[in-house]
Amino acid sequence: MKFNHQSGILMHVTSLPGRYGIGDLGPVAYEWLDYLATTGTRWWQVLPLVPTGFGDSPYQSFSSFAGNPMLVSPELLQQDGLIDKEHLEDSPKFSDSAVDFNLVQEWKRGLFQVAFMRLADFPVLQKEFAEFRQQHKDWLEDFSLFMTIKAQQDLHPWIDWPPGLRDRDPDEVAAARKKYASTQGYYAFQQFLFDRQWRALRKHAAEAKVKIIGDLPIYVALDSSDAWTHRDLFELDEFGQPLRVAGVPPDMFSETGQLWGNPLYRWGAHTRQGYKWWLARLRAIFAMVDVVRLDHFRGFADYYAIPASEDTAMNGTWELGPGADFLAAVKKEFGDLPIIAEDLGGESSPLVLDLRDSFNLHGMKVFQFAFDEDLNHRFLSANYPELCVAYTGTHDNDTTLGWFAKASKAERKLALKILKSKGKHIGLEMLDALWASRADLVVAPLQDFLELGTEGRMNYPGRALGNWGWRVEKSALTPKLAARIAKLNEESERAT
Repeated sequence: MKFNHQSGILMHVTSLPGRYGIGDLGPVAYEWLDYLATTGTRWWQVLPLVPTGFGDSPYQSFSSFAGNPMLVSPELLQQDGLIDKEHLEDSPKFSDSAVDFNLVQEWKRGLFQVAFMRLADFPVLQKEFAEFRQQHKDWLEDFSLFMTIKAQQDLHPWIDWPPGLRDRDPDEVAAARKKYASTQGYYAFQQFLFDRQWRALRKHAAEAKVKIIGDLPIYVALDSSDAWTHRDLFELDEFGQPLRVAGVPPDMFSETGQLWGNPLYRWGAHTRQGYKWWLARLRAIFAMVDVVRLDHFRGFADYYAIPASEDTAMNGTWELGPGADFLAAVKKEFGDLPIIAEDLGGESSPLVLDLRDSFNLHGMKVFQFAFDEDLNHRFLSANYPELCVAYTGTHDNDTTLGWFAKASKAERKLALKILKSKGKHIGLEMLDALWASRADLVVAPLQDFLELGTEGRMNYPGRALGNWGWRVEKSALTPKLAARIAKLNEESERAT
């Protein structure tokens, strides 16, 4: 995979501006792609597009295959005749600067119910919906049933369902499919709407010559259709409880490590099945985006396993992952791998580096991490190899201005020295240095172009609640900002 010395902007769909409480796949997304195109920016990086679960996190999803219905555009539903203009006029008063996930979900649930009831009036859409259900039945039917039962069980996790449903007793599952057939259709219809709107947006992106970088979390949530349907592929006991869970040991983000809580894979079972589930998962996301950021790439080389009884990530063990055998199977299935290896945390591990390099994958560099040592730090922009994707910071970092305000005195001093800066516009000066690097692709969060402080931060690793809500206001996307980004791309010869 070659990026040809280009640039990208990181901003999740939910952060787009708009009237209806959350960024979505409607007109503003089309305007955003056109805005990127005018700047010579060729890549838009998003976070996982899956339904969000606990804490509204796109990394804790009810499904690895489904799309997030909260991203469905009400305006496009109205254009299709599935809802009325009055439904939009009666929307709650939403914030322009932050997502109220509960309020958005409650309102859109009503819109989906109206749209589903009206489907009978649109024979062409009915036919398309039937074709969609057939095409995606391998995951869609189980996911729709999972969401249906979850609704019937007051949203409790599947491990707390009655034993017959929890353990997928064939008779009880068949009875549930029959009893709740209409509700399953309702959940499948939401997926159809997402898929239809996303494919149309992708087409516009191609016309604008903007490609999309997606994000695939390495792990799935315990409370997911994936774990419920494929229990044999995860380290779960006879009752569905995890035996060991995922996380990372103490690091710069947390003194006690990060206890993610996701169930770990039984890699032996995956290997015996020829990685069938993983290949299906990758096939689904490769069909949605141009390149995939493979989250926590280190976990394929070696992964941190924490006993499920632990309250922190202090007491885990490192275990060998599937390594080259897995990536060889992926390469055999798909050929050239459109993958960015999120190798942060493993960049000094020979196992991780050998795995990344043996498949010629781009690793990641984060500029904010570069100022705690000296001029030889591997994350300094002057030291980047060509074969990498470099960021000022990711969704897990503070904004550059927020980082600089909290950095140690030594870090600030070194940053000012390296950037030849007086500190007033340190964020923009970091962008200049990053764009001037050898990195094949450079990416920065939109917040850094806007010179936002910590108020623009997207996520605090280790904090379960209160993340993911930041939104850009439409007034911030000015011609002046576009001209500044275009100039940066042109001067660094990245507007190709």
